[in-house]
Amino acid sequence: MGKVLALILAGGRGKRMDILCCERPKPVLPFAGRFRVIDFSLSNCLHSGIENISILTDYQRSSMSDYLAQWGFINARPGNFHILEPGNGSYRGTADAVYQTLDYLQKRNADTALILSGDHIYKMDYRRMLAFHNQVGADVTVGVVSVPAEEAHRFGIVTTEANGRVVNFVEKPKIPQSNLVSMGIYVFNVPVLSDRLIENAAMPDSPRDFGHDIIPQMVTRDKVFAYKFEDYWQDIGTTEAYYNANMEFSGKPSSFSMNGKWTVLTVEKDLPPAVITAQGAIRNSLISPGCMIKGRVENSVLSPGVRIEARATVKNSVLMDNVIVGYHGVVDRCILDEDVKIGEFSYIGFGGTLFYGHRCDVTVLGKNVTVPSRTAIGRSCKIFPGAGPANFNAGVVPSEAIISGGL
Repeated sequence: MGKVLALILAGGRGKRMDILCCERPKPVLPFAGRFRVIDFSLSNCLHSGIENISILTDYQRSSMSDYLAQWGFINARPGNFHILEPGNGSYRGTADAVYQTLDYLQKRNADTALILSGDHIYKMDYRRMLAFHNQVGADVTVGVVSVPAEEAHRFGIVTTEANGRVVNFVEKPKIPQSNLVSMGIYVFNVPVLSDRLIENAAMPDSPRDFGHDIIPQMVTRDKVFAYKFEDYWQDIGTTEAYYNANMEFSGKPSSFSMNGKWTVLTVEKDLPPAVITAQGAIRNSLISPGCMIKGRVENSVLSPGVRIEARATVKNSVLMDNVIVGYHGVVDRCILDEDVKIGEFSYIGFGGTLFYGHRCDVTVLGKNVTVPSRTAIGRSCKIFPGAGPANFNAGVVPSEAIISGGL
């Protein structure tokens, strides 16, 4: 198989995540309580025996690098874990990100490049995909998965022959012809990868993207094969997808386990176990260490350090680190970012109905937002971090705001 180098693309802005990614890159978004999204791709590499890992950062790279440095120190072997930044401004696209690392790739003497996205939730043994790649003699192998038909337009659509060879690849078509989609996982033979990236860089109008440019062009001239992945996989590319994926860890048992032999490695915080007082109650929820529960929590996911005061109720919601819900507050169908504070007797996001696979009504409060006591915010609002008056008659607050008002 030769020497394999994993390149994890972790530099995107996460525009479709809206205010959840206005101050952080999507790969370090908290997920399922105590994890970060990029933990999954990183853990997959180590469990697959791939120790040479390089992460390509760009947007909000300082916060990204801080977390990765901690992760690498705790979990990776020294000298095999590298954090890379753009050599020239910012990356124009996924292909440009790898193009800017070609010299580095060649210095590492890698025969095979495993290119991954840093914002997907899954467990995968990459050794099986690498073995398939070598068995069929591919120049590039694309990881593919079946998704619900109504979600297919968000991805690259792949058409294959019976032996797995790709005969067509269309990135995010308006009308998909199938529900077999690219996972954004590629195994490349390094010489072919270098040639195609150099050619693409010479095209001035190219968006420099694997899905839009590199893979469709290679289908017509190279050996492109698809490796079908049959297990759990989620692309949390939108706020709704992020909410739904978290909600799978509350209520009925999830089809995706964080435990077992294939553990998800992360940066653990030194916190005591969660405390549930005599007045507190938890039902169908995922509670992280360091939480204090004096009220009621139902069908929700709580990150470390969350505090729910007496007579407060949290339902159908995702609460990130250090959120505080005050006495008699109600939080229903919300995503509350880190360090949000909900005042006493406040009602946030009440009402609304969620249907998996469809647009959902979720209220989102950005980092450090403080909601004064006796304030009501209806469903589907988006409250940005910062200060100033809020106008939520239209349902979406277009400017930075701390909410004022009262019941």
